[in-house]
Amino acid sequence: MRTHPEPPDDTATDYVARVNRAIDHVVTNLAGDVSLAAVAQAAHFSPFHFHRVWKSLLGETLGQFVKRQRLERALHLMSHDRARTLTDVAFACGFASSSDFSRSFKQRFGVAPRAFDLDAFRKSRRAEFERAHAAADGTPRFTTLPAGANPDGFAVTLRDLPPRTVAYVRVLDPFRSLEVVADAYEHLRQWAEPRGYADRQWLGYMWDEPEIVAMADCRYDAALVVDDVRPSGRIGRLEFPAMRVAEVRIAGDIALEVRALDWLYGTWLPRSGYVPDDQPAFEAWLGRPFAHGVEHFTIACQLPVRRDRR
Repeated sequence: MRTHPEPPDDTATDYVARVNRAIDHVVTNLAGDVSLAAVAQAAHFSPFHFHRVWKSLLGETLGQFVKRQRLERALHLMSHDRARTLTDVAFACGFASSSDFSRSFKQRFGVAPRAFDLDAFRKSRRAEFERAHAAADGTPRFTTLPAGANPDGFAVTLRDLPPRTVAYVRVLDPFRSLEVVADAYEHLRQWAEPRGYADRQWLGYMWDEPEIVAMADCRYDAALVVDDVRPSGRIGRLEFPAMRVAEVRIAGDIALEVRALDWLYGTWLPRSGYVPDDQPAFEAWLGRPFAHGVEHFTIACQLPVRRDRR
């Protein structure tokens, strides 16, 4: 399991910003050019120097990161878009062929994709997630909401959102502490206030599902919609295209949010005629982040979706 350092001091923030640009290039171009030369160019490093900086910050080589991202993306598609053939999945995730995908998959998971017990894998990862977030006495803080159950009365609103440019502060291994996420929002707030952005739409988005990706490898971006921004230090920049989202509004704690996501993915989505789009799920804050502390918040959970045309 990789461990990630605390946010660096000012002497290293430029490296963090440039590596974040490299990460953004990889995760948005998995089926494109993610060679060392191309990714180093996106980060404005020489390939040799970039390779050393990348590994020192992320604990794995670029090649290992790319292969892991492709395989984890494949598990996501296999989970939520089960009508896709494995060949479709292979090409969508940037593998050269279905045999290349199968070989890489078997090296990582020990079996070919067709023989992999995806449901058991996800249940095991979910159990790890729930144990990690149990109370001090071992009492579960939340458990899996069964498919079909909706005790909270969740309801979906479909919304079409325009393209958005965001400024973000990235958090590696966000599940280690809610405080590290709150600190990222505070850093972004201090940046946004003098620029007149602090009352824009605040967002949070997780690039990875903890039922697929080890918690230590997950990435969360504290973000804010802006007109434009020049990446600097811990402040990064991303553009998101226009998208349709399935939105569920909640006011409560993390357990309620987990149940809302369980319901979205496990109950609403399979019956909706939609599949997840190729974008992360968002927390759209209703007001400023953590305005009522870290135990109660009001957000709209936004799952980007598209029509299932198969």
